[in-house]
Amino acid sequence: MAGTRRITVTLPAEQVAELHKITDNVSGYVAEAVARQIRRQLLAEELHQYENEHGAFTAQERAAAQAKIAAATTGNQPNAA
Repeated sequence: MAGTRRITVTLPAEQVAELHKITDNVSGYVAEAVARQIRRQLLAEELHQYENEHGAFTAQERAAAQAKIAAATTGNQPNAA
């Protein structure tokens, strides 16, 4: 694992209270949330770049991608299209 660095983050009190209900490892929880958001941002940038180069995704391509995502999150295999 990469090294760590201590920072200070200010959050609304309600969020902090909910965090403490969910986990004793707030730093780990926040680190995973930040990593997830960074992955989403990078993916969005890659998709935008692809569409700029190759044109917008079709409705059929979007539906196929959504089916694969749904299958990955539920453990089911999508129907072949």
